[in-house]
Amino acid sequence: MSDVEPSKLKKFGVRAASGLGMVAICGVPLYFGGWVLAVFIAVVCTRVIYEWVRMSDPGQTKLALIIPVAGLSLALGLAQFGIWGVDNWKWALASVGFTGALATLERARRGGGLWAGFGVLYVLLPSLAVLWLRGDIAGVQAAGFAKFIFLVVVVIAADSFAYLGGSTLKGPKLIPKVSPNKTWSGLISGFVFGALFGALAAWIIGFSPAYGALLAIPIVAFAVLGDLLESIIKRRLKVKDAGGLIPGHGGILDRMDSLMLAVVVAAAVLLIWPRIWPMVGA
Repeated sequence: MSDVEPSKLKKFGVRAASGLGMVAICGVPLYFGGWVLAVFIAVVCTRVIYEWVRMSDPGQTKLALIIPVAGLSLALGLAQFGIWGVDNWKWALASVGFTGALATLERARRGGGLWAGFGVLYVLLPSLAVLWLRGDIAGVQAAGFAKFIFLVVVVIAADSFAYLGGSTLKGPKLIPKVSPNKTWSGLISGFVFGALFGALAAWIIGFSPAYGALLAIPIVAFAVLGDLLESIIKRRLKVKDAGGLIPGHGGILDRMDSLMLAVVVAAAVLLIWPRIWPMVGA
């Protein structure tokens, strides 16, 4: 065995341990959903906002952080207020747009206003999507719990095995100018194991494993695009990681990048076409 292989396996072990630790921390708020999850999202995404502002705004002011954090709290509060009526979500989405415009104006004085506006959408829309997907019915039998866990299992499996497959099999690079470490072998490994774990999750939840594998494929595709999107952003901003909070991962934003786009697309699809999800536990 070469000297390189143990280091890669060790790094994979650190990544896996960090990932499991994050799942354990998220377990309680995901179990309860509703206000418990909303508060948890507010805390976690405040850190994500800090990482984004720190990464994208060298001349940041206090307002550069205060505006998106206040907008996050407002959007989550509006979304969770009442009994999950459609109007609440319209107001929540409107508040995200308003916050983005305000952040853009504040940053425009220093230049690069679009980075601030984009950052608001980049963090706040996935926050609302997670809250909406999970819902406010507590317990593992809740349909929202099953939906979100299915999504998370597929994304984590695809991300982990893409790293392991790419590190082991190597081969041609996927998009070397954007992300020099990603390979076609890693991409294929991510799709294969994402589908396999989707089938397994479907079997545990109680619907067809074949349909679970089929549902997993677009989830993996958008997870990959989400990962590549952050790679493009970091390359453009000339930073390696968004932060250093999580061993083996960088910042929280570095760990959540694959999930962020996937969860927004999943929420949009389920809103337009709710019957795509089998009526299990509903």
